[in-house]
Amino acid sequence: MFLKGLNTMLFSLLMAGCLGLAQPGQAQQLQNFSGEIMDDLCAKDKSHQGMMEQMKSMSNDPVTCTKKCVELGAHYVLYDHKKDTVYKIDNQEKAEPFAGKQVRIQGTVQKNKLKIASIEASGSPPGTSK
Repeated sequence: MFLKGLNTMLFSLLMAGCLGLAQPGQAQQLQNFSGEIMDDLCAKDKSHQGMMEQMKSMSNDPVTCTKKCVELGAHYVLYDHKKDTVYKIDNQEKAEPFAGKQVRIQGTVQKNKLKIASIEASGSPPGTSK
């Protein structure tokens, strides 16, 4: 009798634990990210330099380069110079106003993509993100 009660209790605890883990919509903790909003083509090279040399219409401006690459089919990413990490961005429309600029982002990483909750310009030059 004691073992049956113990088994029932263990089963109940196991099920409660599984249900707690499987609840959809649980809010993830916001994380802080910083870096440059780039296009994924230039981010592969960690710089706009190659693209700007290859295509003179890009001028020598990261903002212009990023926007033109996106017009050609690239996607916005966050490149963290300090960590040498590229984050794909889930909500592209939030990144667009900051193309080619240094930013600070609060967000979550879901399915290998950064979902931006808030974004602001940081003003620090590439490679010195705070």
